[in-house]
Parts: sequence; C-alpha cells; structure tokens
Amino acid sequence: MNELLLLFSVVFIFGAALLSYHLFGKAGLIVVSACASILANIEACILIDAFGMEQTLGNVLFAVTFLVTDILSENESKRDAHLAVWLGVFASAFFLVLNQSWLMYTPSPNDYVMPAVQIFFGSTPRLLLASLSVYALSQAFDVWLYHRWWAWSEKHLGNKRAGLWLRNTGSTLVSQLINTVLFTVLAFWGTYDFPTIVSICASSYVIFIVTSLLDTPAVYLARHLKESGKIGRLLK
Repeated sequence: MNELLLLFSVVFIFGAALLSYHLFGKAGLIVVSACASILANIEACILIDAFGMEQTLGNVLFAVTFLVTDILSENESKRDAHLAVWLGVFASAFFLVLNQSWLMYTPSPNDYVMPAVQIFFGSTPRLLLASLSVYALSQAFDVWLYHRWWAWSEKHLGNKRAGLWLRNTGSTLVSQLINTVLFTVLAFWGTYDFPTIVSICASSYVIFIVTSLLDTPAVYLARHLKESGKIGRLLK
C-alpha cells in the first residue's frame, strides 16, 4: 500500500504542478512550490517503510520544488526561479512563526486538540529551521547549476533548446544530494541513531534519483505547453 501511495503521489503532485502552470502561468508554479515547501516539512515527520527502505514522507513534495525551479529556469527566467525559492523560504518562515504562536494559547477546558498540536508542532521548529537553510542553499545552487549546464550544452551542442534532459537531471541530482545530506543530518541528528539517519539519507536520495528521472518528461511537457501558447489559460 505504501508503494502504491508513493507512486500515486508522484503522479498527482507533478501533475498538479503542470496543471497549475497551464491554468495560472508562472504564478501557479510559485504557489505550488510555496505550498510544497510547507507541507513537506509536516510530512517529513512521518517515517514509513516502502520499496524495502525506511524513509520519511515529504521527499516527493521536496522534489516538486526542484521541478518548479527547473521549469521556471527553462521557460521563464532565472529571476522567476529565484523568486520561487525565496517565496518558499518566506512561506516556511511564516508557517513556523504561526504554528509556534498556537502553542502559546491557553486551551479551553473543552478542547481536545491542543495536546496533539503541542506534541506535533513542538518538534517542528527544528525541522523547519533546518529546511529553511537547506532549502535556500540547495535551491539557489540548483538554479545556478541549471544555467551553468545550459551554457555548456548550448556551447557544445550548438542549440539553445538541446540538452534539456542534461541540465534538468544534472542540476537536480547534484542539488538533491546536497539537500538530502544536509537536511537529514540537521533535522534528525540526536533524534534517531546513526544507522537510521544513514538509512533515511540513502532512501531519500534513491527517491530523489527516481523523481529526478521522472520530472524530465514533465519539464519537456511544460516547455511544449509554453511554446504552444497554453500557459495561463484562466488568466487570458
């Protein structure tokens, strides 16, 4: 069941990003990225077993943020890709301050939700702070590396459109490695033992390798939609 749910998540989340781009243009992609940056940190608190590996949820949501920046880099501009990164950071910081303020309220005697909220969001600050720093670093690096690969492919292939698979996969795999190692260590060091941390790190990167290969067709489809004039349909 876990395996089927993960496969469904990849199709649903990547599909939702493309649909949002089709309907709302680059603004839709940026909204998806901001939402994913928040929700991924909630999902990352949950450990599951799938495909023979122990892993945290949230990997696919983290992956879609890299898909968003790659589509924006390819179809829009480097500035738009950076805008998605920093709005994701802002959204996560906003969510962090807000959920910590919930813990300061004195609940009503009839309340039954606050104990669960205190347990869950009491551990969130470390995850979100780790995510904020790692997300900003790895995403900014991804945008930079994407355009470096693009300059290289254009020079050697003689065509600006050629080599999309190379710059998409190459930038994402390296950036995801940085993201995986730094986030796992900062978020879970001292919470889980070392073998579990290594297992989480390895399984997360395996998932990212798979999602990086799967998001390349999504970037090609996004470029086709852009060139066909099918972006931002609800805004026209």
